[in-house]
Amino acid sequence: MLENIHIGLDVREQLQEFLKNRAFDKIAVLVDENTAALCYPLLRPYLPEHTLITIKSGEEQKTLATCEHVWQQLTDIQASRWSVLVNVGGGVIGDLGGFCAGVFKRGIYFVQVPTTLLAQVDASVGGKTGVDFNGLKNHLGVFQEPLKVFIYPEFLKTLSEREVKSGYAEIIKHWLIAEAASFEEQRYIGLMTEDWTKLIEDSVAVKARVVANDPRENGLRKILNFGHTIGHAVETYLLAQPQRKLLHGEAIAVGMLCESYLSVRKGLLTQSDLSKIETFLFSVYEKVNMAAREYAAIARLALQDKKNTGSTINCTLLAAIGEAVYDQPITLAEIEVALKYYHSL
Repeated sequence: MLENIHIGLDVREQLQEFLKNRAFDKIAVLVDENTAALCYPLLRPYLPEHTLITIKSGEEQKTLATCEHVWQQLTDIQASRWSVLVNVGGGVIGDLGGFCAGVFKRGIYFVQVPTTLLAQVDASVGGKTGVDFNGLKNHLGVFQEPLKVFIYPEFLKTLSEREVKSGYAEIIKHWLIAEAASFEEQRYIGLMTEDWTKLIEDSVAVKARVVANDPRENGLRKILNFGHTIGHAVETYLLAQPQRKLLHGEAIAVGMLCESYLSVRKGLLTQSDLSKIETFLFSVYEKVNMAAREYAAIARLALQDKKNTGSTINCTLLAAIGEAVYDQPITLAEIEVALKYYHSL
């Protein structure tokens, strides 16, 4: 898998060479209005003749209605199974674009060019694609590997600090589930770094290693969901409230803290490790305000989690910093207790 992921300042030239050498019959480039303005101009000189498809930005656009727009554009240019869709954007573009490519004519080629830190270290790697459905995050989707992933760290200069922090949450997650030494080293540094390329390379390597061992998420790959059972529930609940809407990584930071707390309650994680995690996360992320009356509604959203079996909510917890355990059953009551604990900090 790593051989198909290219990271560095020369990836634009590599993308250009790849698109020319494969001789695709049609090239379509998918962007949103933000990446069209900030990132596409940095790529355009390196792209062969192509059609630009633009969608609106934001998680609320990650729907089947948006897919229909993309599919219509591909149909209009007479894209075939020998065409390629180049997804230039963050997680929404990558998830939606990959899903559109995977379904169109039973599957056309696609390439990921992630422009956010979140997409570079997480969403673009591993072949998960999908869209939201009736307010449920990633409820529809397919496993579909991109032909290539081209990660250009200079795109991070186009991001706000908030967007960078959102992506950083997935890096922290990779440390907590598999890289204790990196966590110990970085927790004294916080968000500051002089070399994003190295952090991206190391984080991608963790995810690629896990995915290579379990491409379809039948076992080990589930550890990548740490923080996501409760995090996705929080993110979904607040998505319908524009003034409170969280970025994905902000919600996952809440989820990681809550699920670390549940790890302690279940006798898996030490209180000392929990304290380290809390201190680090709160050094980067502001506390999210949730009222006690909202806990039950947030918890119920976890019943829709794709990792569940029947009515059992399956969660990934921590046995130690750097060691995750998957398929740990948790209850709605425990999720509410964890949210109450988060509120108390």
